[in-house]
Amino acid sequence: MKISYLLLAVISLAVAPIAMHAQFRKIPAEVTNAFHAKFPDSKNVEWKDKITDFEADYQVGDTSFEARFDSDGNWLQTEKDIADSTMPAAVKDGFSKSKYTDWELKTVSWIENKSDGIQYRLLVRKNAIEKRFLYFDTSGKLLKDAITL
Repeated sequence: MKISYLLLAVISLAVAPIAMHAQFRKIPAEVTNAFHAKFPDSKNVEWKDKITDFEADYQVGDTSFEARFDSDGNWLQTEKDIADSTMPAAVKDGFSKSKYTDWELKTVSWIENKSDGIQYRLLVRKNAIEKRFLYFDTSGKLLKDAITL
């Protein structure tokens, strides 16, 4: 009896990672066609079903991107991580004037989305527990400040 519980536990641990990365649905042709039309130079495309939309992780040259599309093939957002040294001066200035200026800057992402245009998302950390995402527009205005886990 104990052996069968042990065997069940071992099998569960072996199968769980596979199930966690399983594709829920087939990516609709409208989505893949819209992706290839918008990003014709993309390489190494990997799709993920994010339940409410579909995400394509891909490369253009040496740069990695992530794009999201709804199930009808409408583009929603494109994102890439950038070096903090390439962050626009206005965004650097906005961050330096924010109440988070003494927090450690961990990552910077360039985001273009359908409704808001281009934004910069900064992940900042005060300590191991306190982390926030700061969203700035291209003029350096802080748009949103969100807690992250």
